Amino acid sequence: MLQAARTTGVNLYTYSEVEDISGFVGNFNVTIRKRARYVTNECNGCGACIDPCPVYGYDEFNEGMNPRKAIYVSFAQAVPAIAQIDMNQCIKCGLCQKACELDAINFDQHDELVTLKVGSVLVATGWDEYEPETGYLGYNIYPNVITELKLERILAPNGPTLGHLFRPSDGKIPKRVLFIQCVGSRDLNKNTYCSSGVCCMIAIKNSKLIKQHYPDTQIDVAYMDIRAAGKDYEEYFTASRKEGIRYIRTNISKLKEDSETHNIKVNIQNTLRESLGMKELEYDLVVLSAAMVPTKGNDKLQKILKLETSQDGFFKEFHSRLNPIDTKIPGIVLAGASQGPKSIAESIVQGRAAASSLSRLMGKEIYRIKLIRATVDKEKCAKCGLCELNCPYDAIQLMDDGAEVNEILCRGCGSCLANCPSEAITLRYYREPQYEKQIDAILEEL
Repeated sequence: MLQAARTTGVNLYTYSEVEDISGFVGNFNVTIRKRARYVTNECNGCGACIDPCPVYGYDEFNEGMNPRKAIYVSFAQAVPAIAQIDMNQCIKCGLCQKACELDAINFDQHDELVTLKVGSVLVATGWDEYEPETGYLGYNIYPNVITELKLERILAPNGPTLGHLFRPSDGKIPKRVLFIQCVGSRDLNKNTYCSSGVCCMIAIKNSKLIKQHYPDTQIDVAYMDIRAAGKDYEEYFTASRKEGIRYIRTNISKLKEDSETHNIKVNIQNTLRESLGMKELEYDLVVLSAAMVPTKGNDKLQKILKLETSQDGFFKEFHSRLNPIDTKIPGIVLAGASQGPKSIAESIVQGRAAASSLSRLMGKEIYRIKLIRATVDKEKCAKCGLCELNCPYDAIQLMDDGAEVNEILCRGCGSCLANCPSEAITLRYYREPQYEKQIDAILEEL
């Protein structure tokens, strides 16, 4: 991000969201809402305003595990590194204004709408961690049951504990840790898909990291299948086993807490060694490896961009095998986890591919299309709306005088023609009389 901010020609709109996109390839009109920070660009990120603030809230970046002030910098590496005010917490005492030597704090600031004209759009919305419902595997009930993302922040050098492992109930270092895989994924009642092996590799990475810092820790991983399909992933998995991390093939549907020690008791049966029978094991900390799911803002963005989503809720590509980069709308491409669960390496590959696709498109002065497009005879059009309903590219809109085709969005698939009861729609170069003449010519030869 820092390098991007320093690159000439790259404009970053942070703490902002897309409100609307209209137009077509080469001529998109984008409206961006820049949320009010209540801090102007004169801020140099010195932090003098933060200490005198008397109000505390939860730090979202650290998964709510430590407090932050009502005026704060999002995280240590934020770009730009300027403060912002959470007006849901702020009491407007004015102490931050008095502490700021640059007069950079403005309580009268409002959201700003910025309109841009762009030639193409790259969608890279990332992903969210699946949040289990309260009570599932003790989540949000037992303090020592946490998700992988919360463990990531605990182990991070800039996290709430500066990288020191602890368990939330009493702050002690856990001696026995259990990772439970496939939480919220590969489940017919939740998400049927696998998160591309990312959950497996994160669990292996974090278990190895704990072992490196706390060699005496007993670590078990409860899994259905370990999916380590990337380059050197299987070797990484094997190395973790050599370090003493134990992998138990089992399904865990229930666990309970010891009310005195807050330890978690789990009934486990190793399905690879059924002769061992069911055992009750006790752990100090349980980590849920939750699925990758689409970001919360995807629904709004889907309506704005008029894109489709796959069964898993991620944005749908033009073709899942032959063209996983482009979308059904020319000029809009997908990158990274916006299209589906991906590892960092896969996201980088698709990001480069998306940049290449757009550079080839935008490097030409003219965007050429084949004129195999639907046309509407408005005198015949019954205005039933079936063509608009069945068009997979949102290229038809029902107007007062009949259906109208957007020739940029139309791909000439013929769905509208097949569904038109009035026979008011035809495809250029594919009209029925042409086929009739061809058939007549073939029959004459016979």
